Amino acid sequence: MKLIIQIPCYNEAATLGIALAALPREVPGFDKVEWLIIDDGCTDNTVEVALAHGVDHVVRHTRNQGLARGFMNGLQACLEHGADVIVNTDADNQYNADDIPALTRPILEGKADIVIGARPIAAIEHFSPIKKLLQKLGSWVVRVASKTSIPDAPSGFRAMSRSAARRLTVFSDYTYTLETIIQAGQKNMAITSVPIRVNGDLRPSRLVKSIASYIQRSIVTIIRVFVIYRPFRFFASIGIALFTLGFIIGLRFLYKWLTMDYDGHIQSLILASSLLIIGFQTILIAFVADLLSANRKLMEEVRSLTLENRDRRPQ
Repeated sequence: MKLIIQIPCYNEAATLGIALAALPREVPGFDKVEWLIIDDGCTDNTVEVALAHGVDHVVRHTRNQGLARGFMNGLQACLEHGADVIVNTDADNQYNADDIPALTRPILEGKADIVIGARPIAAIEHFSPIKKLLQKLGSWVVRVASKTSIPDAPSGFRAMSRSAARRLTVFSDYTYTLETIIQAGQKNMAITSVPIRVNGDLRPSRLVKSIASYIQRSIVTIIRVFVIYRPFRFFASIGIALFTLGFIIGLRFLYKWLTMDYDGHIQSLILASSLLIIGFQTILIAFVADLLSANRKLMEEVRSLTLENRDRRPQ
């Protein structure tokens, strides 16, 4: 059994050495433990620091492609290097590497395909109240969309089996954390979480440049989650709300007209007609979006089967 620990990196020379020094070379249940970093267009000496600390594999991007793309390319490289289990962690040493055995244990025991490390969010001092609130909101949205019970969806400290890594696809350019959990839930993978510890804050988050930016990106991510993974519910809810509002306004206009209290009210008629038409069209879009979602799922299954068949070919 081989475990590969991957770390996406973008100009992490200042903290990567600390994170690598804490990583284990022996983990119970594995015959071999290797390290892999994703050089996401680094312009500092991140790669040199990684190699000096004994990193086994380096995935290089000629320019910065974002955390989500780096994560996926790292998974692909881990699969190519024969990983049976993959652990993803951060280069800023946020997560306590001593918890890696606890993270991989449910997979080794056959109880889970993916394991998410649940941070003690309430006890993390450098998280602002707004960030803690958005973390909870984001996790709630993911639980609704994925029908899982993961308490800390944005956590990047996670382990996954080889079969799970083959089946994951991320569309977002911002982060991979939410989508991978939702996909796991939709594809009936066994996903669980274990409590983990965190280390002190070494640098500001690269994803959270400001509270305003974090709020904006969080809202956009949450909306995209519903659009991509619950398209029928998303568009149908909007369509039904608009259609119902138009219907109510139309009934009001009809009541006024029938009771001879009619004094124009042409604006109400126009508004009711517009809302009814827009609502009906949005409901139709819900059906089209649902068909596109089904097509996306088929394409994901084709990709997974292709990777599985490639693993079975004699080397």
